[in-house]
This record gives sequence, structure tokens and C-alpha cells, in this order.
Amino acid sequence: MPSVVLIGTLDTKGEEYAWLRNRLVELGSDVIVVDAGVGDHGFLVDVSNQRVAEAAGSDLRALKEGGDRGAAVTAMGEGAAAILAGLHADRRVDAVLALGGSGGSSIAARAVRDLPIGLPKLIVSTMAAGDVSPYVGAKDVTLMYSVVDIAGINRVSRAILGNAAAAAAGMARSHQLAKAALTAGAPDRPLIGASMFGVTTPAVDAARERLDELGYEVLVFHATGSGGRALEGLAASGMLAGVLDLTTTELADDLVGGVLSAGPERLTAAGAHGVPQVVAPGALDMVNFGPRDTVPAPFADRLLYVHNPTVTLMRTTPDEMRELGRRVAAKLRAATGPAALFVPRQGVSALDAPGAAFADPKADTACFEAMEEGLRGSPVAIEDLDLHINDPAFGRAMAERLHHLISGGAS
Repeated sequence: MPSVVLIGTLDTKGEEYAWLRNRLVELGSDVIVVDAGVGDHGFLVDVSNQRVAEAAGSDLRALKEGGDRGAAVTAMGEGAAAILAGLHADRRVDAVLALGGSGGSSIAARAVRDLPIGLPKLIVSTMAAGDVSPYVGAKDVTLMYSVVDIAGINRVSRAILGNAAAAAAGMARSHQLAKAALTAGAPDRPLIGASMFGVTTPAVDAARERLDELGYEVLVFHATGSGGRALEGLAASGMLAGVLDLTTTELADDLVGGVLSAGPERLTAAGAHGVPQVVAPGALDMVNFGPRDTVPAPFADRLLYVHNPTVTLMRTTPDEMRELGRRVAAKLRAATGPAALFVPRQGVSALDAPGAAFADPKADTACFEAMEEGLRGSPVAIEDLDLHINDPAFGRAMAERLHHLISGGAS
């Protein structure tokens, strides 16, 4: 029987969780109820709020008496995450379902954050109609808008919570079957994570085709900020055999203030966890903004390119490219696993080809020289190719080197 874990603040949402539990049982699911609230209630649970608090290294009574709602939400989220990790290790989780307002959604989001991608995670939330990035992050969390406040079972909430229960039960059943098939079948091919943008697609396609021939399965991440964070998360999770980080453009947005930054930790997880990686300065020639009229005023005189009505690109300057080169080198130099840097002398994106809108050999050279200077004396190999990044030979060469590193060859 598939197992659905219900996580919630039962002191304030007990009626709704009782209804959800009964509906899930009717749908053929085993249900484990985890209480992440700090108040008292008469609900029969499988994991008490006392255990959740203790799992976070906290004391339930102190959280109750402290009167600090933020501290309580944080602690119970951490505790719920620890409880879920234990249940997952015991293979007792096929899906997680939660509901709540801002506090309950925050607890649930933290609770599911460390669960592996592919394990169903559904949160019914009053907050799902706004900016959901704090709840989803870079994981496959499904949010369902509650429409009405979660305050009792009524005509509207019954329909929405009923859909949520049916979705969780169905996903749990599918996840259970997938686990069984994986156990019975041949092992999956090793996974490679690759970063791609529209302006580096030909290179990644060539690399992906070669890696497929070499026996790998390639997961491609669009370098839009969330894509880079997802790639970093997978690299840290231990699921990847290697990383083909051909498109590091999110570093430019982080440096200059574009809209697609993946944060300062981009290009660090593979190195920190010893995952073999090959890296290129793909699309470091551009910073991303929204429609043309949203480009910040200080950049009005910069070289801009309207990629489409919703995306405007700005060419990075030689000074910016030099700093990006330094940052790439520093991140690679800190790697604990094998790493290699590939340099495309003829341009770093489709817009940076000879004669194209962003062609600027001076800026590119500033980046390349900074990378090479920063890696001098390090074990990171540098492959300097007189090719454009989208030349199929460039992508294939990166794929071959990554295979070599994964197979135990020196950088």
C-alpha cells in the first residue's frame, strides 16, 4: 500500500487534516500523520509535535511559552525535515501532502526541501497565487492554491482538498510502482547534469549526443537562475556522476544584477562534493533583463539586444568579463574532485560569434586570461580550443573529457 505522509499544524488545522486522512484512506493509501504545530489538540497522530521539536534540537514547552511565532515555525520546519528524512530512509514515504497559510506552508516547504527529486511533494496553500519561489526553491514541489482560507470543510474547500488527496494518492501509487520497477530492473545509466541556454544549445546538444553514446543519461538545466540552483542541488545530492557546466551565464547576472542570477553559490556544489566537472564560460557575454523598458537606467547606454519582447540582453564589458574569469577560476580551484576548463577562443555564445551582435574579442580575452591566471599551478586542466562554443567539436570534446574524469583519468 502506498504511504502518504501528512505534515501540518494540527492545533489550528485539525479538522482539515482529519478530513484529508479519511479521504486518503478511502483512496487506498497508508497515512502517516506528523504534527508540526506547537499547540494542543485531540488529534490522533503518528509522530507527535514533541518528537518533531526534539528532532530539531528544541523543547516544545519552550517554543510554546516563548511567544515567538517565527522561531517556532523555523524549529518545527527543521524538525519535520528530520522526521521525513528518517521515514524516507526507512522507505516509508511515497508522497508528502501538507496544507496551510504562510506559516504552515513555510513549515511544509522546509520539511520537503531535502527529499529527493521525483518523490511527490504537494502543498495546498493560501500563498500559492503569489511569488512561490520561497516555497518551491529548486525542488519539484507542487503548489495548489486553496482559493478560500483553510478554515473548515465547506463546498469549496471540500472540492480542493479532495483534489489534493486524490493527487497525492495517485502520485504515491505511481511512485511506489516506480520504486518496484527500479528494484526489479537493470540499474539506470549514470546521470550527468548539463547547463544550457538558447545561445549555447548546439554545443550542449553535441555533448549530450556523445554522452548518450558513452552510456550516460543527461539531464539538461536551463540557465535561468532556478535551473542553475536545481543543478547545484542535484550535484550536492550525490545523484550525479558528473557535471557538464557549459553554460555559466548565471554568474554574469549575479555579478551585474540581472534577473536570472542563481546566487553566489553557483558553480560550487560539484567541486565541494568531489563530483567530476568540465566547465566553459558559456554565455558569460550577457546579462539578462526583462522587456526593454525594464532595463535599469544606469545601463541605458550599454550594448543591449532585444532577444524577444520579454527578454533583453546586455553585453558584459571587458572589466566584467575579467571579474567573471576570476570568479570561475576561484570556484574551480576550490574543487575537491577532478575538474577541467574549456576555453572557446571564437566566442562564448551564439551572439558572440564573429560578426554577431555581441562579438567582442577584447572582452572575451579578458575573461580567458583571468581564468588561466587564476588556475595557474592548480590541478585543473585547461583545454584552449580555437573553436566557437557552438562548434559541435567543442561540445564533443567536453563530453569526452568528462567521461575521462568520471572513469578515473587525471584532469
